[in-house]
Amino acid sequence: MVAPASAPPGVLITADAASLLARLQDRHGPVMFHQSGGCCDGSSPMCYPSGDFLVGDRDVLLGVLDVGPSSGSDGVPVWISGPQYEAHYQGEKQTQLVIDVVAGRGGGFSLEAPEGVRFLSRGRVLTAAEKVLLQAQPVITGAGYARGERPPSRGHIVDLDDHDAAPGTCRATGQ
Repeated sequence: MVAPASAPPGVLITADAASLLARLQDRHGPVMFHQSGGCCDGSSPMCYPSGDFLVGDRDVLLGVLDVGPSSGSDGVPVWISGPQYEAHYQGEKQTQLVIDVVAGRGGGFSLEAPEGVRFLSRGRVLTAAEKVLLQAQPVITGAGYARGERPPSRGHIVDLDDHDAAPGTCRATGQ
């Protein structure tokens, strides 16, 4: 008997980004991401110490990253605003967020800013089968998370150069 397929995590992280994240956690303790939708920070994933960014009741949890012991038992939650989630992560446009890191200046309040690098969002196009599985999962909002709701799976480290591990991932030119 074949085990039923499970939904893909809503977010993944590259090895380079996970390494930076581990260093930031060693320095700052537990952290979280909020996928910015603003014009000033270029829609970057902003990394904050847990509790320093107030997650709204309508913000949506894209997923929780499991990047090793430094992420703690709760992992690293990745949030997005409700309206941005509806615009980019529902229906036919549904993608999987991949957090990467590139050289350059980070967002002013994001923890990696002094490191000379910045976190970068990439999108991985989901297959039709993955979309069906993901759409069957409940959407966890900030209010639901406060009540103890958690996603059934965690995001993991992925190699963007391994197209079997990350098929359909959009890469910026020159990266």
